[in-house]
Amino acid sequence: MQLRDRRFLLIGGTGGIGRELIGQLLAEGARLLVATRNPESARLPEGVAGVKLDLAADDLDRQLLAITETWPDLYGVIHCAGQNQFSAIQQSSVSDIDGQLAVNLRSAMLVARHFVPMFTALDGGALVFVGSTFGSIGYPGYTAYCATKFGLRGLTEALRRELADTPVDVIYVAPRATRTAMNPNAVDQLNQALGNAMDPPQQVAANIVRAMNRDQRRCFIGWPERLFVVLNAVLPRLVDRAIIKQLPVIRRYLNSGVSS
Repeated sequence: MQLRDRRFLLIGGTGGIGRELIGQLLAEGARLLVATRNPESARLPEGVAGVKLDLAADDLDRQLLAITETWPDLYGVIHCAGQNQFSAIQQSSVSDIDGQLAVNLRSAMLVARHFVPMFTALDGGALVFVGSTFGSIGYPGYTAYCATKFGLRGLTEALRRELADTPVDVIYVAPRATRTAMNPNAVDQLNQALGNAMDPPQQVAANIVRAMNRDQRRCFIGWPERLFVVLNAVLPRLVDRAIIKQLPVIRRYLNSGVSS
């Protein structure tokens, strides 16, 4: 898709990946509107506007309507927001689970619900959703997060097929572990102990922009993670065995008390 001179709403633009996306999208000539809960305190580059958006709010649909009434020239939306928690399921509070459901999945569904008719009427537009490798591979310590990201992947797949006869693009990008402040120390230590690669956020942002430029419908970032995604779909027992071997190490950090 063409990025130059088109305005995108970036949801989650104050996180590690989102901050990198701002600079890279501007370099492509895109115009940006960054949604955050506290736009007045967000440090945004000159020429980038901020708007208030609370993804967990009951009135999210009305907030989205207010944005598009003010900014009717939006061409696309990049949903890059997310919450996660590294904990055993029995240690997850109801509010933790509800928060991940609201931010990671419900908000994405409401974004699609709001923008699909708008983009269809405008004869074109783009919906870009940033998921996770854990949206294809269930992983210990991330049951709620995986459930929401599996749901997000399913949403994009169904939506893409539903809109196949329209000019609306649906793009799903799934990063592997990324080195951002969202990860607690226990997760960084776990990835180091297991030898898992962690990508810098600027590299992930570059992959997202590349997927947009190429109209790449699905983009899974990282090797061998892309292989594991395929194996998990066709031979899940192989992935079961690999993760079971890791389980003692995972439990060590899961129960370390550093994860929250």
